[in-house]
Amino acid sequence: MATATTTSQTRNFLHEVHRARSRVLLLDYDGTIAPFAIDRDRAVPYPQVVSLLRQIVNDCDTRVALISGRPARQVALLSGLNPHPEIWGSHGLEHLRTSGEYQVEGIESSAAKILNEAAAWLEHEGLGNCTEHKHGAVAVHWRGLAQREAEEARTCAYRVFSALTGLSELSLCEFDGGLELQARRGSKAHAVRTVLSEIGDDVPVAYLGDDLTDEYAFRALAGRGLTILVRPTYRFTAAQVWLCPPQDLTQFLNDWIRACGGSQ
Repeated sequence: MATATTTSQTRNFLHEVHRARSRVLLLDYDGTIAPFAIDRDRAVPYPQVVSLLRQIVNDCDTRVALISGRPARQVALLSGLNPHPEIWGSHGLEHLRTSGEYQVEGIESSAAKILNEAAAWLEHEGLGNCTEHKHGAVAVHWRGLAQREAEEARTCAYRVFSALTGLSELSLCEFDGGLELQARRGSKAHAVRTVLSEIGDDVPVAYLGDDLTDEYAFRALAGRGLTILVRPTYRFTAAQVWLCPPQDLTQFLNDWIRACGGSQ
């Protein structure tokens, strides 16, 4: 698959961006605009990305939204964008608007109870330091662990989560460096569909993501916008084109700015 900077699909899409009066740019956070970090609290965007996104927000009549599995307010702090753009956190269950207005979608009490049980069980199994308990999900992260420790954490996480996935409101999803038990209503596709419902059919939309959880967003945007896989190495995906960070990422953002009439 060709990279996003070379495909005719991308060139045609950027022509639509140029002709449009408004645009939408949707981006995953970890692994897409920010490289993975062993310390998740230090995962910051690639150099130049913050200034490029700031210019897109300010000068390009573009609605920028970050869509992440992280809590929304955590993304706002890590992104370095001040004021922050629109943020969808916890796989679309949280919505933090540019105004600072915060909305959260509730989950079933039965699902919340099981997620609490999962977090407690993982703590008992010695995985407390690897466990992230957030709204609508519990995740186990093994990035940065030695191979044997990572395998043990993965095995334990699967054992605990598999024992608790009988509830239809919950689903199990492996991501790059971890495993997550989450409420089914939480999905990046939900955020994409909400944004699409708020704009006209003539508004060009692009979604950039790297992980398996972004595949839901890619499919939600199929036939409506440009979907881009952002990874150092290619994998099978529903995305239309592949972009290799950080060089291709910054190139695409620069191309977006030029297409909008900005100066780069």
